[in-house]
Amino acid sequence: MCGPDWVKDFDGAVTVCDQQGIILYMNEKSLKSFGGSLVGENALDCHPEPAKSKLAQMLITHAPNTYTIEKMGVKKLIHQAPWFQNGEYAGFVELSIEIPFEMPNFIRTPNVVE
Repeated sequence: MCGPDWVKDFDGAVTVCDQQGIILYMNEKSLKSFGGSLVGENALDCHPEPAKSKLAQMLITHAPNTYTIEKMGVKKLIHQAPWFQNGEYAGFVELSIEIPFEMPNFIRTPNVVE
């Protein structure tokens, strides 16, 4: 599986797995982040408990998961969401994006048209 051209050099790690958790694709940032290719490996085997059980449940329920982590002085936003092919559940995509420790939060209100 290849991602769209823009994903390859996207400045965030993009990792894609199938319905069973088998890793299908990793962009350049993901390869660097994990120290090489894990394509063909099961993502469940890459996670310790309790993350492993959480991911196993997500693969069944298709529920997205979003959180932040701090590792070696870098804060990241992790977003794991199901992806679909031709309307059918196909697995999960994980986006891992470096974020500042302090960042603004803007509350947007929709424009109301009467």
